[in-house]
Amino acid sequence: MKQTLLGVLFLCAWLSSAFAVSNEKEQERVKDSGQVLKEILDIPDDIPQDLLDKAECIVVLPSVKKAAFGIGASYGRGVMICRSGAHYTGLWGPPALYALEGGSIGFQLGVQGTDFVLLVMNPQGAKSLLSSKVRLGADASAAAGPKGRTAEGATDVVMKAEILSYSRNKGLFAGVSLEGSTLRSDGSANEKLYGQKLDAKEIIREGKVKNPPCAKELVALLDKKSPKNLSDPKSLE
Repeated sequence: MKQTLLGVLFLCAWLSSAFAVSNEKEQERVKDSGQVLKEILDIPDDIPQDLLDKAECIVVLPSVKKAAFGIGASYGRGVMICRSGAHYTGLWGPPALYALEGGSIGFQLGVQGTDFVLLVMNPQGAKSLLSSKVRLGADASAAAGPKGRTAEGATDVVMKAEILSYSRNKGLFAGVSLEGSTLRSDGSANEKLYGQKLDAKEIIREGKVKNPPCAKELVALLDKKSPKNLSDPKSLE
């Protein structure tokens, strides 16, 4: 009996260790996303605070690079994280892993890699990204995000966009258009990270999982930098 119990404990320990190794890349992706967002939000002339406070979700894609075999093969991996609650008015919840693909990305990329941050500015934009693969500019309206302390002076097109995008490359930070690119939930990576098969909606909106330890810094950063959703309440209905 004692030997059987020891065998079970050994098997559980081995499985736990094997799982930790198997999702190491996914954990690093979440940690890298948190570090990139921290660095960008520390830039003096960064994302306007009033836009950050009105975003329902944020997508962070660290170090996206152009594939050697063509612009059309550009591919980036990162996370999408949203405010919790039925109307996106709670604290920031667990992240889902996402992938960015498409030809238009290639023109923005350098050898060292480019970091992208996308603000999802209304529930419809969030719903689109949580439901299926989305082509920016077609399935969801997108625009290059304005920089600075506030969004004053932003064009009407920018203010009505569902998704605003920014890039950082070689120390330069700017709003950038990603129209024509696609965003999709990275299903296999999410399964590895959480240890079960889940879609992005189950992770972000349905509370099927808790925040993983690797997301601690990312979530704490957003809870500190933008603890409340300051969107017009009518826009969240």
